Amino acid sequence: MTKYTKDDIMKRAAELASMISETEEVDFFKRAEAQIHENQKVREMIASIKSLQKQAVNFQHYGKTEALKMVEAKIEKLEEDIDAIPVVQEFKQSQVDVNDLLQIVASTISNTVTDQILTSTGGDLLRGETGSQVKNSTPGSCS
Repeated sequence: MTKYTKDDIMKRAAELASMISETEEVDFFKRAEAQIHENQKVREMIASIKSLQKQAVNFQHYGKTEALKMVEAKIEKLEEDIDAIPVVQEFKQSQVDVNDLLQIVASTISNTVTDQILTSTGGDLLRGETGSQVKNSTPGSCS
């Protein structure tokens, strides 16, 4: 059995990260983000939201609840308008796709490590028990 160091693993993780950054999902994400930054309408709407958010903080600080409600409604409307723009929808979907890919990788690593620990100790994959748990459990018991 080969023994690996943390440095070995970190090097492989960097390689894996590099591979992920070269996937179709990440490439699409980069293109969608660039399109958003190039879209004047989206940039103006984002700037408006940021300005309104600053106003909201001030209104909240000074206890101006009616003004705060009005500003929050404007922010919500602008966010809905931005979300309705196709390039923004594509960008948000690309974020989900990249995140899903990262979650799949993390889950695969975690599950594989767990399975290999169970297998290498003579454990039971179906019950999720290591070899020492299997050895020390009473036959016929429910534990």
